[in-house]
Amino acid sequence: MRRDVFQAIADPTRRAIIDMLSAQSLNLNAVAQNFDVSRPAISKHIKILRECGLIVINQQGRERYCEANLASLREVSKWVKQYKVFWATKLDALEQFLVYDKPPASKHTTFKKGAIKKASSKRKHTHKHKK
Repeated sequence: MRRDVFQAIADPTRRAIIDMLSAQSLNLNAVAQNFDVSRPAISKHIKILRECGLIVINQQGRERYCEANLASLREVSKWVKQYKVFWATKLDALEQFLVYDKPPASKHTTFKKGAIKKASSKRKHTHKHKK
């Protein structure tokens, strides 16, 4: 089963494994020693990462070494980039509004100590409930 890269990076343990392997390739035991979960649990994480193409496993003698393949993260980067542009535009518009188009100050925007409590208690008494 080919898994989605987003599924792989959704789990914090798998993100930590990717971080470790981006610095150096490690055998499965070395990866497992860095976590407080069982070796089978780490093996499952490794399997998912391999299925997503985020790591490759190379056999060296009797040992299997995991190595990061970060090219698969381009898909994530591309997806995030579109939202970065979206949010940058929205935040620039908000800044423009706050700096240049400030609404006039009103009694609703300035609160004195206890004003919120007083306002909410007034509302309770002014509304009539229909039965």
